[in-house]
Amino acid sequence: MRVIAGLAKGKQLKMVPGDTTRPITDRTKEALFNILGDWIVEARVLDLFGGTGAVGIEALSRQAAHVTFLDTSRAATQTIGENLRVTGLAAGATVKRKDAFDYLQAPPANPEPFDLIYIAPPQYKDLWIKAIELIDAQLDTWLLPDGAIIVQIHPKEYRDLTLRHLHLYDQRKYGSTILCFYERIDEGT
Repeated sequence: MRVIAGLAKGKQLKMVPGDTTRPITDRTKEALFNILGDWIVEARVLDLFGGTGAVGIEALSRQAAHVTFLDTSRAATQTIGENLRVTGLAAGATVKRKDAFDYLQAPPANPEPFDLIYIAPPQYKDLWIKAIELIDAQLDTWLLPDGAIIVQIHPKEYRDLTLRHLHLYDQRKYGSTILCFYERIDEGT
């Protein structure tokens, strides 16, 4: 696993010990950031289930303004911290050992909404659905008007959702991974 492009291009990233995370493949990560393009520059990113930090670190390497990483695992947050140090990108990041659902249900005082929220939870538990529903319920707290939410899941996990403020606008499959792209429903149509 490595950083593909940008300031930390080629830097190797450490894996979280054990088998509790499922890191994104370089192929899928490269495709994701090709889709995002320059939009990621100066973006504020929330990586809800941080794991190794690979997606958020790639965003920082491509000049995202800031990434907030959340994970409940001490091993994961330590790995994210080590990967940030190795890549020299720690100044643009905040790493919190915190449950994503607790964070979404009790936002910090005066939270700043994000441009991009990345959701890649443990598989086969419908955690992605709970996360996106919590964000949808308090959308202005979490997502800027032109922001996006990207969900990384196994294709078997996907279900159509009925959300109040968000809709699926794109979906891409890469082997055993599907990326689902959500944005605000255009209230003017």
